[in-house]
Order: sequence, then structure tokens, then C-alpha cells
Amino acid sequence: MTSHGAHKRTSITAGRAFAAVLIVSLAFAMIAFPRLERLFLLEAGEQGRTSLRLATEGLNGALRQYAPLPGLVAERNSLRALLADPGNTDLQAEVNEDLRQTAFRLKASDIYVMDITGYTVAASNYLKDAPFIGRSFNFRPYFTQALEGGLGRYFALGTTSGERGVFYAAPIEVGTRIVGVVALKFTVDGFEETWRDAPYTVMVSDLLGVVFMSDRVDLHFRALSPLSERDRQQIASSRQYPLDQVRPLPNTQAPLNADLYLRSFDEDGMPARYVSAQTRIPDIGWDVTILVPTGPARTRAFAVLAIGLLVTTAGGLALAIYLQRRARLMDRIAAQSAAQEMLETRVAQRTADLNRANAQLTEEVEERRATEAQLKRTQAELVQAGKLAALGQMSAALSHEFNQPLAAVKAYADNAQTLMERDRLEDAKDNIGRISQMADRMAAISRHLRNFARRPQEDVLPTPLTRVIEDALAMMDVRIKAQGTEVVSALPADEVWVAGGHVRLQQVVVNLISNALDAMEGLDGQRIELKLDTTADRCRLRVRDTGPGIDETEKTQIFDPFFTTKGPGKGLGLGLSISYNIVRDFGGKITAETHADGGAVFVLDLERRLAPHEQAAE
Repeated sequence: MTSHGAHKRTSITAGRAFAAVLIVSLAFAMIAFPRLERLFLLEAGEQGRTSLRLATEGLNGALRQYAPLPGLVAERNSLRALLADPGNTDLQAEVNEDLRQTAFRLKASDIYVMDITGYTVAASNYLKDAPFIGRSFNFRPYFTQALEGGLGRYFALGTTSGERGVFYAAPIEVGTRIVGVVALKFTVDGFEETWRDAPYTVMVSDLLGVVFMSDRVDLHFRALSPLSERDRQQIASSRQYPLDQVRPLPNTQAPLNADLYLRSFDEDGMPARYVSAQTRIPDIGWDVTILVPTGPARTRAFAVLAIGLLVTTAGGLALAIYLQRRARLMDRIAAQSAAQEMLETRVAQRTADLNRANAQLTEEVEERRATEAQLKRTQAELVQAGKLAALGQMSAALSHEFNQPLAAVKAYADNAQTLMERDRLEDAKDNIGRISQMADRMAAISRHLRNFARRPQEDVLPTPLTRVIEDALAMMDVRIKAQGTEVVSALPADEVWVAGGHVRLQQVVVNLISNALDAMEGLDGQRIELKLDTTADRCRLRVRDTGPGIDETEKTQIFDPFFTTKGPGKGLGLGLSISYNIVRDFGGKITAETHADGGAVFVLDLERRLAPHEQAAE
């Protein structure tokens, strides 16, 4: 009984809660609907204001486009001539055709010329069934405005064509005297056709409140405010609109905000409500009004309210179910909380482990970078040390190479002094020239030594390999001559460009030539052969000597650091190792083998590059 009673009490409580939710929802709907409707009406009105701005800008653009045109047409001498001689039929035919072509180009409905009485003497529509020629338009305000020297403008229904349009007129002057008026008309059907497909209505009214433009034909010539007898007489005298079609359009309006109104119309006995916005074109005194139907806004408000009621009803049902299952849900929530805490603990532990591993990995990466930087610095220092060692090996031969020219310079200088004392100036000049040649030779040797000893750049750039080989040979020329070694080079006539750096690549070639000289030291018939082979993307330099060659057991370690076959004090065993690493940095490789006819062959394989001027051309 106790369980059954508890279940019954829970059911009664759930039913009461559901009823309370339903009552509150209905009360809320009665209060919320007007506010929702107003919100959607304001939204529709703001959208309408944007459309109104676009429509107004279109009208303004057309008015600004056509306003100056009558004044330009009035400058034509042919119009003055025709007004001076209106009976000249040939001139009239010429002016008529000229006006027709002008109207076609300007996309104007009509252009016509009137004398000071308003009588039309020429018109662009002379080929139509009802041309303006011979008709008087002195009753139109635009004619009287232009005749007074101003720019005439007016909107009216054409008395001849029956088409609504905007009229602009300008005076035709001869000196300071006005002899006639030229008028231009453009129709408004295009604007109305553009508005017709929109979900709103646009109407344009004049200062009297008469609607003369609208995408709805039933609104044409409807008066938004009562017309006085004077207003009706004004319309009749200017024949602006057909008075029998000018009928009142009863309407009321209430403000929604500072710019929007809720406007109601009595459309032939049927009430219609719109959100309305209005703007004025001050230059011509037109009011442009947009009417956005309120039906869609009310529908949206009903839809939102219905959804709200459905959601509220569903919420009431959910509340009833919740009250019945609350106890079980609390147990589940407690179990989930415990599981969540356990999961968060595990996640925190795993995150800490990952952070420690990440920190350790970061430290190892930094250590590796530092090691690589130290390795590059060490390699650069070893390259420089190798250069200095090579310079040291060549120092004795260089001393001899410098002493010879210096001794010759001393002898030539003494001879030149003696020859000058004996007035043998030509012979003295010859001696001085020889002294200059000796100085150039010593400067060239010094320049090669300076270039060889400088530190290289780090970038891999297009490098002229033929020039590098020639510089290396010039660098080693002293030692080559000292050993009596013959050098045979087979180099192409055109420069070959490879990936590398001039100084470091020269170091490699110098090391290969130096090793060849070391291998042949003390032997007869010393010979070094340099051969350069190229393909589309590779370049191979072969350096062969006539020494004892390379032992098979030494091939696997010949490029290892500190490996040397020379005697004590004759090298550190770093030259080939440094060369190997330099070439690898350039994306190439270096290999060694024994030639079939004896002697060692080192092959330098490098990537070909375009010359800098060819790269610039691409």
C-alpha cells in the first residue's frame, strides 16, 4: 500500500505540474504575441528601408542623368536656325531625324522643340502615328519654367502619347534672348517593372499626395490625402493627370519607431496593413514610399509562438517524467560523478607523464641542435686548419718562388740604373717593364694565397667549376713546378656551373691535387690528369695521378678522419675527410679507385646548375 500510495502521489504531482506549465504557457503566449509581432514587423521594416534606399538611388540616378541633357541639346545651332525659319521643311526634316537619333542614343522617350508660344516645330517622334509636331504645350509647367530661363521639370501623363513620364526642359537662347524651348521625356515603366517582382510595393507621390508611379497599377493616380478644389483645378489646368481617375485612397498610420509606420489602407472595401517607410527626393519634391505586407511577419510570430508552446508542452511532459524518475537519475548522476572523477584523475596523471616526456624530448632536440652546430664549427675549423697546413707545406717552394722574382727585380733595377746613366733609355724601359711583369707575378701568387686562406660562405650557390679548377692549379703551381709534375687538363671551352661554393670547392680540388703530388713525390714521370665530363644534370671531375694507386684494404677507410698513409709529420689525415663532407653538403659525392694503367683516380660528382644570367632570364 505504501509503494502504491507513493506512486499515486507522484502521478498527481506530475499531473499538477503539467497543468501549471500549460496554464503559464498560454498566459505567456497572450503576452508575448504582440511583442513578437512587433519585433518581426520592425525587422521587415528595416529590410524594406534597405530596398527603399536602393529604389530611391535608382530614381535619383535617372533624374541626375537626364536633367542636364535638354540644356546640351539646346546648344545646337540647327535648332536656332529652325526657330528662325520654321517654314524650312528641309531643315525641319534634318532636325527631326537628328532628334530621333539623339533620343535613341539617350534612351529617351521623346525630344521636341517648341517656339516661345509653345508650338512644337520639331520632334523625335515625327515618324509615329501621333507626333508632337503642330501641337502646343504652353499649358505645361515645364514649358513656362524653361521660358523664364530655368530648368523645367515635371511629371505628367502624356496628352498625346498617353504614357506617364518625367519631362525636362531648357531654353534655346540666341545671345540673351530666349527663342524657344527644347523638352526631353523619359518614361517610368522600367522602374515599375523592376519593382513588380519584389515582395513589397513601391509608390511615388507628388507634393499633392497623388501616386503617379507604382508597381501596382491599381494605385496609379490615387490620392493619399484629400484634394482641395484648388488642387483639382491645378491638375486640370496643367493636364497632369486625368481627373476622372484621381480617386482618394483612405489610409491611416501609426508609428512603429522614428522611421517606420504601421499603415492601413482601405483597398476597395478590403482592409490591408503594411509596414511603411518613406523618403523624399528634395530636388523634384517626390515622396518615395515602400509598403511591406504585415502578413509574413504575423505568420512568423505565430510560428515562433507555436514552436514555443510545443517546446513548453514538451517541457511539461518532461518535467512529469523527471519527477517520476528523479530518484533513479540521482543514483546515476552520483555514479557518473564518481566515474568522472576517476577519469579526470587518470587524465591528469597521463597529461603529467606526457609533459615530462615532451620536456625530455625538447631537451634532447636542443642538445642535438647544439651538437650539430658544434660539428659545423669544428668542420669549418678543420677546413681552415687544412688550408693552413697546405700553406705550410708550400712555404719552402713559395719562398723560392718569391726569391727568384725578387732577385730578378734587383738585377733589372741595377741594370736599369746603369743604362739610364749611359742614356740607353730604351733598354732601361725594357728592364723596367720586366720588373713590372715580375711584380704582377708575385701579386698573382699573393692573391691566390689570400683567396685560399679566407673562410668560406655557408650558402650553396651556382659556382663556376672551370674557374675553381684554374684557381686551384694556380694555387698549387709553385709546388707542381717544384716537383716537376706535368699537368694535363681536358676542360670544356664554356664555363660549367655546379652547386657549391667557390672557396670550399677550391679547397676540395686543392686537396685532390695535393694528395696526387704527395703520392708521386720522389717518383719519375710525375703526371696529373684533369678531365671534366658533363651530362644534362651532373658534372664529374676526374683527377688521376701516376703514383702507386690505392690499396684495396684502404678503400673503405680512405675518407675517414685521421686516416693517412703518409709518414709521421706529413699530414693529419683530414684532407680527404674534409673534402668528402664538403662535397656531401653540396649534394654531391666523391669516390676513389685505382686506374687500370696504375695510379689513383678520384671522381668528384656534383649537381649541375644554370648560370646566374640564365636563371635571371627564366
